[in-house]
Amino acid sequence: MTKTLTLRRIRDVLLTPPTFPEGQPRLKTNMDTNFLKLVAILSMLIDHVGGAFFPEVGWFRWVGRLAFPIFCYCMTVGLLYTRDIKKYLFRLGLFAVISQPFYVLAFHPHDFLAQFTNWNIFCTLFLSLLAMYGLKERKWWLFFAALFVVSWWNFDYSGMGIELMLIFYLCRNHPGIGAALYSLIYLTTLGHVHIEDPLNFVCGSVAIDWTFFTIFAVLFIYIPTHFDLKIPKWFFYAFYPAHLALIALIQFIR
Repeated sequence: MTKTLTLRRIRDVLLTPPTFPEGQPRLKTNMDTNFLKLVAILSMLIDHVGGAFFPEVGWFRWVGRLAFPIFCYCMTVGLLYTRDIKKYLFRLGLFAVISQPFYVLAFHPHDFLAQFTNWNIFCTLFLSLLAMYGLKERKWWLFFAALFVVSWWNFDYSGMGIELMLIFYLCRNHPGIGAALYSLIYLTTLGHVHIEDPLNFVCGSVAIDWTFFTIFAVLFIYIPTHFDLKIPKWFFYAFYPAHLALIALIQFIR
């Protein structure tokens, strides 16, 4: 009986959002989310410019590794703070659908129909947030359904979004543990290096896998900043399809 009560208490602590007095933050990580989103979209822009026009120039992609985990972290904050998670999911899903043709035209302009089901990152983020909503509300069928879809179909980053959001959510008030688990994921990439890959960082006979640079997002997520930028939320949604449309237009002109 004691063991059952202990396990139940651990489960409740992990899955129930904490409550604090009015004005006190619920998370002990970086709450400067507008600044983080700005870092993420600039990183994403550099990554996409590199992927579309300079595919063998590594530093574009190294900088771009910051974007996805920062987006996942900001969505975790949104999961805890939003007043209406269904509207949040609707906005994310809407812009995922709007962005899809531009995403394919930007990166696969000569193979549009065959690549149309190569789903963009907003689709991945939508399913990741949907899974975490299922976890938070203990709608387990929703969690596992979203995990299955994002892992077995052609979604950018696959199930990594859910994996990252689980770390950010479950370790929301234990930043040291969260940072360690996050870092451990990307430290494992050091053992899978192909020195001939032009995107990898190579110094002499030593090569570092280009995905390793994702580890540096931990600095932005776990070190508090206080820029307090005032940016309309719709800007972050609209930027994604807008910059893809611009890249697609340049591809067409070329």
